[in-house]
Amino acid sequence: MAAPKKGRRPAGGQSRPGRALALILIAMVALTGGMFWSGHTTPRLGIDLAGGTSITLKAKAEPGQESAVNETNMNTAVGIIERRVNGLGVSEAEVQTQGKENIIVNIPRGTNEKQAREQVGTTAQLYFRPVLAVTNGGPAAAPSAGSSGSPSAKPSSSASGSTAGEKQATPTATGSAQGRALTEALKAPSPTPTPTGSASPSTTPKATGTPSATPTPDAATAALQQKFTSLNCLDPKQRTAAGQGVKPTEPTVACGEDEPGVWSKYLLGPAEVEGRDVDDAKGQLDQQRGMWIVTMDFTDAGSKKFQAITGKLSAQADPQNRFAIVLDGEVVSAPSVRQTLSASAEISGNFNQQSAQDLGNILSYGALPLTFETQSVDTVTAALGGEQLEAGLIAGAIGLGLVIIYLVAYYRGLSLIAILSLGVSALLTYVIMALLGPTIGFALNLPAVCGAIVAIGITADSFIVYFERIRDELREGRTLRPAVERAWPRARRTILVSDFVSFLAAAVLFIVTVGKVQGFAFTLGLTTLLDVVVVFLFTKPVMTLLARTKFFGDGHAWSGLDPKRLGAKPPLRRTRRANASAAGPVDPKEA
Repeated sequence: MAAPKKGRRPAGGQSRPGRALALILIAMVALTGGMFWSGHTTPRLGIDLAGGTSITLKAKAEPGQESAVNETNMNTAVGIIERRVNGLGVSEAEVQTQGKENIIVNIPRGTNEKQAREQVGTTAQLYFRPVLAVTNGGPAAAPSAGSSGSPSAKPSSSASGSTAGEKQATPTATGSAQGRALTEALKAPSPTPTPTGSASPSTTPKATGTPSATPTPDAATAALQQKFTSLNCLDPKQRTAAGQGVKPTEPTVACGEDEPGVWSKYLLGPAEVEGRDVDDAKGQLDQQRGMWIVTMDFTDAGSKKFQAITGKLSAQADPQNRFAIVLDGEVVSAPSVRQTLSASAEISGNFNQQSAQDLGNILSYGALPLTFETQSVDTVTAALGGEQLEAGLIAGAIGLGLVIIYLVAYYRGLSLIAILSLGVSALLTYVIMALLGPTIGFALNLPAVCGAIVAIGITADSFIVYFERIRDELREGRTLRPAVERAWPRARRTILVSDFVSFLAAAVLFIVTVGKVQGFAFTLGLTTLLDVVVVFLFTKPVMTLLARTKFFGDGHAWSGLDPKRLGAKPPLRRTRRANASAAGPVDPKEA
């Protein structure tokens, strides 16, 4: 009989289970160490478990456009606000309509609530307006020739195809220059602005229903100049009221924060480009220049408008070569234009990562179909509270206890492997959830807890599949060590197919749903992936090692692998030799 070749192993064999165990042990230690190092040793809780902030927004339509408050526009607004709030990842914020004109935004505690409120509150239309004049934010006398103001950009920036911005002081436009610019702006035909930096004069003013109520250009210019002069951007009430009730086709005044606590006030011409003309925008790091920038892409219609306005502004002197990005009546940035641009543009300057990404977010999602006003901002307690969470955890503990009782009663010694595997899976799930809170904003809500409880059954099912395959091999008369290796390939295929179906269902549920249901789907998908990791790197290697022990290898009555209890056939490896030994030498003639 030929000897087996050296180094040959049974199908599905694992010669060094210690490697797999060492790998998962290193992963557990690294993740646990990272959790303690980060200081976030508990998962973030969702608003239904830990409370948070609730914001109520009411939709407002422009005069004469009351029909704009409809289901389609409200749903579009919900999607935009949700992307704003959840822009950093899975933060589990809830955004939903209430009635026909209200939107409720629930933000879990632990989220950057101040930033989220700012994102939600900026719900008005986004406009690009040419800058006519700029000065410091406090009230002052009427500007005169030679006077100067403060830097106008926030941060100091420029819009160009490839040129970086540079910080510079912005001289305030002279009084006569303001007058001429305002006169030209007020003469612009209504309602559609012209595609230039300042509207072209019109010799035939548009007739109105009440001609006597229409101010003359000189009167309107004087009124706007007075408003600009007396505006105090250091007063929050004046900042909020500065651009209220002003149509996009009219010049206006606005405030912009250059840096925390430092404000500038702007005299702005009619809007030339709207937020809906922006196709995409994002803050990103320019690797070559080592600086954060904001890139913008425009729609086809927006490209034509933007090309016209930048062509006009690039030929002007500062500050008339700037366009202001105005959201909710506030200037969020006022870059200067160096060259004519069309389909895309870049805003560069003194950005950091946060400011660049915030501006990109505003530009991307700023064009809401409606105007919203904040009705209320309330800090709420947990929707379910500690008692409900405790009840849910008790229910999970009861379910886990019943699973363990079943495993012990049916599998006896094998249940030790299952319990250890469940413990490893629970530890990895907890640590990863704790790390995902500060990393991607994941918040654990009650449906997510339910997903983790459901995962107990999925994980236990994988162990049962493997144990039953091993038992089938023992019933065929094999000893434990080869049975463990021969059972693994078939059990592995079944486990992978089962977990793939569970993960696919979780992925589809996560994609097509929002809010709390997403938390359930995310947790279910995460625990399903961890089930595969634990079975491959822990359960199988531990089973391989325990098969070498006398307790399991000899089929002890309490091992769960007793051949007699399983109704196993006589061992295959002993059948022929045992019969030959009992009968003694065989006579060739009898054979």
